[in-house]
Amino acid sequence: MKNPTTVVRQSERELVVTRTFNSPTRIVFEAWTKPELIKQWWVPKSMGVSLLSCEMDARVGGGYRFEFGPDASKPIAFYGKYLEATPHARLVWTNEESDDGAITTVTFEEKEGKTLLAMHELYPSKEALDHAFAGMEGCMPETFEQLDELLVTLGASVGPS
Repeated sequence: MKNPTTVVRQSERELVVTRTFNSPTRIVFEAWTKPELIKQWWVPKSMGVSLLSCEMDARVGGGYRFEFGPDASKPIAFYGKYLEATPHARLVWTNEESDDGAITTVTFEEKEGKTLLAMHELYPSKEALDHAFAGMEGCMPETFEQLDELLVTLGASVGPS
């Protein structure tokens, strides 16, 4: 049985996406912090674009830059800095590609070998969240489904800790 992804508008400026993954936090956290793993799940396949490049240094003060597109001729970039990075527990980063960029906080909570993941996005205004909400509501369930599929393979290849 698949775990559902919920996308909820928490307030005028905050969006919260949650999902339980059937993997321990150490594996889920790695999937969020290693470029070679992010490349395998971050972009919804239905969008018809690829993650062309993925650079990240998931530590306090480190940065990230993702470039998407159908090809390398006109990539769209997402970039920012990590404000917090607590292994297997919490990541916080800025989204600096526009004035409407959110502060994203992702928490990883393990219960009985599963991970409850909560992604909070705090936008600078109601209008910024209004603009982002439809895209997040449409993309995040598919993106997290792809992460779920990757975690199954990672769990099988990593084994117990």
